Amino acid sequence: MSLDADEVDKIAHLARLAIDDKDVPEYATNLSNILELVEQMSAVDTTGVEPMAHPLELAQRLREDEVSESNQREHFQECAPKVERGLYLVPKVIE
Repeated sequence: MSLDADEVDKIAHLARLAIDDKDVPEYATNLSNILELVEQMSAVDTTGVEPMAHPLELAQRLREDEVSESNQREHFQECAPKVERGLYLVPKVIE
């Protein structure tokens, strides 16, 4: 697919990009090359190919999910204006 100068101008307007008129032919060529590459990739038969989240088969190293702090809820709620059954009570803001 080949783009002309008018199509590049429309794309630039939609993307809110300012492009100098002297640069439009280069943008048209580059965008056309990208679109041709996408067409080539779309032509490949991917039937039976499972989508991948990452090209490498790596596992994320995660730390164990361990509690590192003690429960201090009562201590933090001592300074709260209103608390009921471990919950902070706040004024109603939406009718």
